Amino acid sequence: MSVIAVTGASGYIGGRLVPLLLENGHQVRVLTRRKDALRDVPWRAEVEVIEGDLTDLRAAQELCRGAAVLYYLVHSMGGTSDFAPLEERCAQTIVQAARAEGLERFVYLSGLHPDGELSRHLSSRVRVGEILEASGIPTLTLQAGLIIGSGSASFEMVRHLTDVLPVMPAPHWVLNKVQPIAVRDALHYLGRAAELQPDISGAFDIGGPDAHSYGDMMRLYADAARIRRPVIWPLPVLTPWLAAQWVNLVTPIPRSLAIPLVESLQHDCVMRNRDIDSIIERPEGGLTGYRRAVELALAKMEADTVETTWATAHALESPAEPLPSDPQWAGQTVYTDDRERATTAAPSQLFTVIQGIGGDTGYYSLPGAWAVRGFMDKLAGGVGLRRGRRSRQSLALGDALDWWRVEELVPGELLRLRAEMRVPGRAWLELSVKPIPGGSLYRQRAVFFPRGLAGRLYWLSILPFHGVIFSSMARRITTAAENLGETKNRG
Repeated sequence: MSVIAVTGASGYIGGRLVPLLLENGHQVRVLTRRKDALRDVPWRAEVEVIEGDLTDLRAAQELCRGAAVLYYLVHSMGGTSDFAPLEERCAQTIVQAARAEGLERFVYLSGLHPDGELSRHLSSRVRVGEILEASGIPTLTLQAGLIIGSGSASFEMVRHLTDVLPVMPAPHWVLNKVQPIAVRDALHYLGRAAELQPDISGAFDIGGPDAHSYGDMMRLYADAARIRRPVIWPLPVLTPWLAAQWVNLVTPIPRSLAIPLVESLQHDCVMRNRDIDSIIERPEGGLTGYRRAVELALAKMEADTVETTWATAHALESPAEPLPSDPQWAGQTVYTDDRERATTAAPSQLFTVIQGIGGDTGYYSLPGAWAVRGFMDKLAGGVGLRRGRRSRQSLALGDALDWWRVEELVPGELLRLRAEMRVPGRAWLELSVKPIPGGSLYRQRAVFFPRGLAGRLYWLSILPFHGVIFSSMARRITTAAENLGETKNRG
């Protein structure tokens, strides 16, 4: 089968599309800024990985070399407030590389949009499509509605607004019509696009069987989740900016992503035609309705089988420098909080507890204090603690975990988390296990590189709390591991 190139393979859609393409017999080549970011994905050994980004012509040419089709699944929304110029530059670079390497077709995932004036996000999506289509290379653009699936940004936004708010004063856009599509249906269209004749091109709308208002989507979510329906009061005075602040506080979506998302909901975004049916057959059994898509997403969450989430691809910063092996010799001011505790728990039991921190489990110390700090981070435009975890039981390199990112993971030995909260500096939390006679040694290390005077004052202000929070955390994690061992022995 042909070689398929995929950009955005570490993202929500790309991480699900790659295994589908492999299942269909294609050879797959992916581009990622850091090869390590894909180390723990189950399909890593089956793909060729090119390291670089879409502003790097050399890496883009290597990605396109010998490929028949390139899936363009990347966007910069949420990473920077000025994302449109960066998206144009990336599209222009990939076009230059594709021309040089004789690529046969682009497949581009865009969004449903109305005619006329568009939000910054949708305008940028349209502009990227124009650049690809003007390349002279056949381009199939799939314009999707809100993608609903476990871990998708749209699903998480609806879920948290509905779960948290029994009564919701809402902007007028909750009455606008949108046409959501189940992630499985979006993947069906994307996967089949690789099998079309090279000369088939153009823009095609894809969406679910029905359009709904955003308010109705929240009500239908409540029905599927078997909770009370929210009471929604549309308010004409709630501006997109104010609505985005509300979304930032109530949902896991950070302000940098909430603002362009909310701006995109100011108009009806529905399918104008079903021309896609003339080139790609509908999924077997038909398109998935919105409520069924919600039920499937909730079932995956319950079964703890969520493959990808929006948060995996939406770090607030570009990949940061990892923690130096010896922070004390890093050439700058560094503050640390080191704690060790011996335990009778076996190393495997201790690491099981370590790997399960965060999300619903919490951090084994003063949950109220963690919640307050998470709320403060949300007020500052950070991610807060609502991102949770992709899986309740396992972690992978690059996973988002509340306001942390998994920077290093050595199963059974080490978990290092890099902070993505709003702080005046760079912070890490490292938890490790060492076997000792009769059990294991638990080591917990918090590391902070302050930025300027503000960073130094920040560390001093929280120092009194560290004595309570971190000592309690070490004690309760080791106790939990010992209790886990006793439970297994009784079993």
